[in-house]
Amino acid sequence: MAQSTEARSLAPRLGAWVEDGSRVRWRVWAPGHKQVDVVVYGADDQATRTLPLTPEPEGCFGGVLDGQGAGLRYKLRLDGGDPFPDPWSRSQPQGVHGPSEIVVADHGWTDLHWKGPDPQALVIYEVHVGTATPEGTFEAFIPKLAHLRELGVNTLELLPVASFPGARNWGYDGVDLFAPQATYGGPRGLRRLIDAAHAHGLAVLIDAVYNHFGPDGNYLGAYSPHYFTNHHHTPWGDAVNYDSEGSAFVRSLVLSNVEMWIRDYHADGLRLDAAHALVDDGQPHLLAEIVERAHAAANGRRVVVIAEDERNERKLVTPVKDGGYGLDGVWADDLHHQLRRAFAGDHEGYYQDYTGTADDLAATLRQGWFYQGQKSKNLGHARGTSSKGLAPWHFVHCIQNHDQVGNRPFGNRLSEDVTPAAFRAMSTLLLLSPFTPLLFMGQEWNARTPFLYFTDHNAELGKLVTEGRRKEFAGFSRFKGEQVPDPQDRDTFTRSMLDWSEAERPEHAGVLALYKELLRLRATEPVLTSRQGTHDARTLGPDAILLERRAEGDTVLVIVNIRGSLVHALPPHASAGIVLWSESPRFGGSVEGSPLTGNIVRLDGPSAAVVKLRE
Repeated sequence: MAQSTEARSLAPRLGAWVEDGSRVRWRVWAPGHKQVDVVVYGADDQATRTLPLTPEPEGCFGGVLDGQGAGLRYKLRLDGGDPFPDPWSRSQPQGVHGPSEIVVADHGWTDLHWKGPDPQALVIYEVHVGTATPEGTFEAFIPKLAHLRELGVNTLELLPVASFPGARNWGYDGVDLFAPQATYGGPRGLRRLIDAAHAHGLAVLIDAVYNHFGPDGNYLGAYSPHYFTNHHHTPWGDAVNYDSEGSAFVRSLVLSNVEMWIRDYHADGLRLDAAHALVDDGQPHLLAEIVERAHAAANGRRVVVIAEDERNERKLVTPVKDGGYGLDGVWADDLHHQLRRAFAGDHEGYYQDYTGTADDLAATLRQGWFYQGQKSKNLGHARGTSSKGLAPWHFVHCIQNHDQVGNRPFGNRLSEDVTPAAFRAMSTLLLLSPFTPLLFMGQEWNARTPFLYFTDHNAELGKLVTEGRRKEFAGFSRFKGEQVPDPQDRDTFTRSMLDWSEAERPEHAGVLALYKELLRLRATEPVLTSRQGTHDARTLGPDAILLERRAEGDTVLVIVNIRGSLVHALPPHASAGIVLWSESPRFGGSVEGSPLTGNIVRLDGPSAAVVKLRE
């Protein structure tokens, strides 16, 4: 049964923090327990002292240790049993099973004039820190920031950085929400990366996972049974408890975490993983509170909150005053699925819901997402709501992301499944549409390094993950289950490391030049930057589409041919000029001439032409 608004109010502050520079205070929520002790560890990882905590209201225990500060390491012992890490820990330098560490937000920030991102002008670059550089750390990525700024990206999105088990993981098995992964560089490294990003004019979003917590190193249940509820179920088992008995403390776990990323790390917002699995039957909904708390913690800076949500649910980005949750954006994968069906021929699993026809591609471009209440063959029920009236920038589109690459059995990128010409055409459509584009690291040079699913679990859990992964793909016709790389094998991880030297090779340099030019146009062409502009999309026969952008009396046409030959006559009264041609040799193509002759556009095979019309 959902709790009242009063019962859902913010719980007392929990965790451990430094007061007055020379003492540490703890507060632990452990209802049902009779005794909670802090066990302090020395440099040799041996326990040096024990501090009994005092019972407080609402099932909490608290205490203070004088003469201590940042760097103190500790665990918590419940009723005299084995000590566990603090589930509200701000640092886990020895991993999710080791002692927790006291940290303070003492970074010397240089971004005092940073105002935050413009939610209507985001160009997002998705990065997995562990595979983005050979070192796999926050600080090792700092030298790459200049490349992103030169490329035309303005927002860096980090896959989850909360502490996860082992050294190798996508991050979605995180268990210590407040503790940046130690192998990435921990709290200090993350602060340095975000500060450096702001110096380059780049916003930073944190991918946050609040719909479930990983199994390995998850000690929440030891402290309270109320962290989870059997009233709701998710693909990961019992749901996180956001609306039943004890939920005020569980909500506080999330809302305090939101505040920490924005306030203490100067993050510019969040990407919420699988928001459809955040089950909350109460009021206000947790999603609305996340948005409210993020903005309040920003202290006047602009922040954005974006949800991954498969439902095509308009309520997510509808303002709170109009009955929505007030998020800034939502991942809308329908365009990705239509394009892969059209250019790569994918048809199994959820791709069976998509035709990839020019008609359906055009409809998706007009609407932002394709499914608006039609029945999904894959799901067996209706999916989606109307997108009418929603501004295009609310929809985050991609042609690749970590899920769509990594959840393929061999982690193969789009470059493995479509021709270079098709890749250029798809990229042109993505980056010149009015929707918010997201790039997956290395996409800008059409990287060929795979991004596989990898883990570093204990042997028992790791065996189950390996077996489950292979069983998941056993029924697909394109491969056999036993061929799927072992997620636990270190080679699976190292094969996923991005090879930056590819960008300098001739076969990749043209694509990089194309991306730079497309993003330059997106940022400077008045038709594309206008906040009062409109757009439309329609078919040009069975195998081509036209995306039309209009503003201030001018028109930009993005003409994309999927296959075969296209001859299209532009309006005879308009003055037409070619702006960009995806098959130009400077972009890696092989066609010297212009596709525009007079007012006739001719395209052969997968390709895209960008034309500007003046009446």
